[in-house]
Amino acid sequence: MAANMPRFTPHEKWASKREHPSRRRRFNPLRISIHNHATFPDLLSSSTRSRSRHHWNVIQTAADMAIGAVESAVLSLERRRGLPRTADPGVQIAGNFAPVTETPAKRNLPVTGTVPDCVTGVYVRNGANPLHEPVGGHHLFDGDGMIHAVEIDGRENAAGYACRFTETQRLVQERDLGRPVFPKAIGELHGRLGILRLMLFYARGLFGLLNYHGGTGVANAGLVYFHRRLLAMSEDDLPYQVRITAAGDLETVGRYDFDGQLKSTMIAHPKIDPVSGELYALSYDVVSKPYLKYFKFSSSGEKSPDVGISLDSPTMIHDFAITENFVVIHDHQVVFRLQEMLRGGSPVVYDENKVSRFGILRKNAENGGDIIWVDCPETFCFHLWNAWEERDSGEIVVIGSCMTPPDSIFNEKQEDLQSVLSEIRLNPITGESTRRPIINSEKQMNLEAGTVNRKFLGRKTRYAYLSIAEPWPKVSGFAKVDLTTGKTTKYIYGDERFGGEPYFVPREEEKHHSCNEDDGYILVFVHDERSRRSELQIINAMNLQLEATIKLPSRVPYGFHGTFISSTELRDQA
Repeated sequence: MAANMPRFTPHEKWASKREHPSRRRRFNPLRISIHNHATFPDLLSSSTRSRSRHHWNVIQTAADMAIGAVESAVLSLERRRGLPRTADPGVQIAGNFAPVTETPAKRNLPVTGTVPDCVTGVYVRNGANPLHEPVGGHHLFDGDGMIHAVEIDGRENAAGYACRFTETQRLVQERDLGRPVFPKAIGELHGRLGILRLMLFYARGLFGLLNYHGGTGVANAGLVYFHRRLLAMSEDDLPYQVRITAAGDLETVGRYDFDGQLKSTMIAHPKIDPVSGELYALSYDVVSKPYLKYFKFSSSGEKSPDVGISLDSPTMIHDFAITENFVVIHDHQVVFRLQEMLRGGSPVVYDENKVSRFGILRKNAENGGDIIWVDCPETFCFHLWNAWEERDSGEIVVIGSCMTPPDSIFNEKQEDLQSVLSEIRLNPITGESTRRPIINSEKQMNLEAGTVNRKFLGRKTRYAYLSIAEPWPKVSGFAKVDLTTGKTTKYIYGDERFGGEPYFVPREEEKHHSCNEDDGYILVFVHDERSRRSELQIINAMNLQLEATIKLPSRVPYGFHGTFISSTELRDQA
């Protein structure tokens, strides 16, 4: 990585121009609106807020005032101390990371070029979009979930767009109160002030000022279409079902527990086997054992029993992989240590004494003790793109982007962050592992959010399509990478134009029976920072030629992960 690359923050490199990177800035909430054109609408008038609290009794009203006074004191202390860049909203939601308001369904959008016939359905992408302006620390990952949906008709060359908040229990209550009251897991829960925030939060619950039993998650990270339902997910809660209406709009159905079968949280990157149609998932706990559980759902939505997996300490397991017969779980060095808050630090820490390892477990396992662990030192992959079994050698091949320093997303670091696309080979017989960069050092680049052809998930794939996260953390284009040879072909969005995760849609036509893995199209949101206009681009995955552009009626912030729902699947929605 170039020596002049900015240190990682989940946002703009221009933020570093306003101050020296080693300094902690004093937090001024007004800076957000001034510098970032953020919109934090006052959704409730003061009279509406008063009506929302009308049911409070005298004791509750007094408790609310007392808790509010203590919160004000906490904020005052926080402002005097200043915030690290990883928790400074003036950095974390700068530029096109800033939130937007909802956009109801709009159709007949301008389309340039020709939309391929097979791209007929709805492309949906999730992201963090805080409803309320932060009053204290804020990390990008803390924002409320908002889904951006582009309805595409390849037969008519037509398109529509809508974006809506996922109406989590957290968002509904904060909207009713007119202010943020739920603690932000990364931006606020650090040090003794973080402990105090937690105590105040639970005090509000004890006095009946809010209800935290209905879930505290933000549903802002992953999206999956499974069991006739679009599910929005973050790893701190159950999924939320969101329905796409006939008008192309989005409506939240509610928290989805698979008809009472799911009792725990579920990570935001479940995997659907393209052959069996089964969905595989994990749930991790930061407080009580077992810290990790594995389970699966049949294609008809029937859940297997939980399989507890023994870990020495609670680990942040954001992603995992599947092969034809196994699930592959990464137990790395980024762990949760709540006691670090007592010493003034973040509960998310890098454990330099721990050895990273991968666990290999049969998909139909009923006992977590059957897992085979293979050490793979100094390997942290926030995302794993695919994995497969090598029949000849018996090895498991894992494709992932390995990050260093591992915890720099969460804790301020002096080193530049690198994300290296890597091939990791695990031998469950010998217990040995190897890791190599797929792209040679001369052409190395930061490659992150992306995809493979999901028709081949869990099987050997030749290509991956990954975001070029440069200048970090903005995305200047995507790369099509030959995973065997390391050959890379780039698609660059252009001067002052940045995008998000590329999503691969395979070409499927009745008269077309291509056996080429890369026969399909890439869908990606692109934003022009000069004009402040956004669009959806559709690119031929075989030759990386632009096929069509859909101009969007409002700005689309840089976000997280998405999926494509075909018109056939839409007609079958629950």
